[in-house]
Amino acid sequence: MATIFTALQDVQARIDTACTAVGRNPAAVKLLAVSKTFPAADIQALYQFGQRAFGENYVQELANKCQILAEYNDIEWHFIGPLQSNKTRLVAENAAWVHTIERFKIAERLSAQRPTHLPPINICLQVNVSGETTKSGVAPEQVLALAEQVAKLPQLCLRGLMCIPESSHDSEILAQQFLVLVQLKAQLQARGCALDTLSMGMSNDLESAIAAGSTLVRVGSAIFGQRHYSS
Repeated sequence: MATIFTALQDVQARIDTACTAVGRNPAAVKLLAVSKTFPAADIQALYQFGQRAFGENYVQELANKCQILAEYNDIEWHFIGPLQSNKTRLVAENAAWVHTIERFKIAERLSAQRPTHLPPINICLQVNVSGETTKSGVAPEQVLALAEQVAKLPQLCLRGLMCIPESSHDSEILAQQFLVLVQLKAQLQARGCALDTLSMGMSNDLESAIAAGSTLVRVGSAIFGQRHYSS
């Protein structure tokens, strides 16, 4: 527990330092602890240290952890993985946020399947800012049209945009790709979309993301350690 707490403190210190370096208030950047593949016990440990937002990539794992940790009813669950149409119900029933919307059909199903006693799901559109064919996300030139469609769905609340830039240590490349998201957010705001979230930045590039204007960083390995995937 001491180790995971130290890691959490180190990441929070990185966020504070990155914000200070560009004249931003650290309170403006939210930390999402990406807990995929790690046990519920690790989430409980971080919860005791004040962390409330957790990100999951796999639908069944999200549902299982929500059930195990049901007593912690102020945990804010974020789904940040690829989502297929036949698995939307579990996400609609459990997640407060979904960061990976790239098709209207998925958004439509989430809205239809969201229980009416729950608040609307907060939505980020995933944008392919690098143009890599291996990356998920809607093309930048298609974002405005998709946003207009999603914003009309009753059980969703369009909050922002998300991206995963190419894996690079070149800060200029990262800055250019993050800038695509920043500019799209400004264009949508000019059209009347009340967006307040830029979900960008992970363990290896959160400083570049914060410098570009990120409001939410998704950090996994820097907090939980190296992942071990089962075969």
